[in-house]
Amino acid sequence: MRGKIKGIAMIMVMILTVVLAVPVSAISDEEVAAPSAILIEPKTGKILYEKNANEVRPCASITKVMTLLLVMEAIDSGKISMGDQVAASAHAASMGGSDIWLKEGEVMSVNDLIKATVIMSANDAAVVLAEHVYGTEDEFVKQMNIRAKQLGMNDTTFKNCNGLDEDGHLTTAHDVALMSAALIQHEKIFDYTLTWIDYLRDGETQLVNTNKLIRSYKGITGLKTGTTSQAGSCISATATRDKLSLVAVVLGCATTDERFASASTLLDYGFANFSFTALSMPEFAAVPVYNGLESEVQAECGTQAEVLVPKGKESSIQSQVELSEGVEAPVEQGQLLGKVKYTLDGELLAEYDITAKTPINKIGFGAVFMILFKSLFCW
Repeated sequence: MRGKIKGIAMIMVMILTVVLAVPVSAISDEEVAAPSAILIEPKTGKILYEKNANEVRPCASITKVMTLLLVMEAIDSGKISMGDQVAASAHAASMGGSDIWLKEGEVMSVNDLIKATVIMSANDAAVVLAEHVYGTEDEFVKQMNIRAKQLGMNDTTFKNCNGLDEDGHLTTAHDVALMSAALIQHEKIFDYTLTWIDYLRDGETQLVNTNKLIRSYKGITGLKTGTTSQAGSCISATATRDKLSLVAVVLGCATTDERFASASTLLDYGFANFSFTALSMPEFAAVPVYNGLESEVQAECGTQAEVLVPKGKESSIQSQVELSEGVEAPVEQGQLLGKVKYTLDGELLAEYDITAKTPINKIGFGAVFMILFKSLFCW
């Protein structure tokens, strides 16, 4: 029936230039010594490489990525502030492993506690932060697990906030990548992750970063190392070159050198083989308008987007426009008229709304009268 939206018709606009694409240089599992690893682009979440990435295992101090995420979110929300002075509890002071030897009752700022947690991987400082945000470590850990589920970390269970070995304290390389991608949205964290040496207690306590890649890898931005007897040597390494950011996670390495080499291999592979490319927006036909003061409305898509593709495949991206055959007046500016989709080798890269560029009023008796009046008496 005329006056009803006739539905969405497929109007195919193919942008395809036949080129001899340079193939992505494959990476073998043998080149990555870590028993469990993953490489992702954090903005899109696209997985660029994985090796036993969903294998459940301990992750040592990589746990602190979630601890730091909750702390940064608490700062952003105003729940706590960098300048807060916090006293260490007996529980916090009892932590073993890597620490800054906090004594019960010792007071330190949130800023210094974050510094110690990131740079020195201090277990005691992490607990003080946890208690400051949620009162007790137990409550903080409960919130860690809630946040993990919100991020889609379905194979993760936290039992403490610092990563000390504990039965049932488990995650996966994939889940670590998800929480790492969330943490680096808080760019303030890079002030700490990129610091090689710093000091606490008026210079009495030296902090040396456990992530050696910040001194050797081009574009490195962080993020967190971890080592225990059960977890082995682990790292979540983040880096950015040009417009491309990457997160490489390796778990269970036999040595620290192996974890750094595995992370570097993954990052090298990502930067060598992937890049963002700008999308070319096709022209859109005007859409007929029924019972409107104008017979058609111009369609537009205001998005100027980029997508992640293998290098050498940029010219093989295809676009497909799905546009309505017609709409009933009134038409609002910004009203949805269809979609434009981009694919590469059958994989959907992105899709965006096509909308009405201008409003179109519905025709009525008054409007018709004015049109007739102007046509008869105005010249």
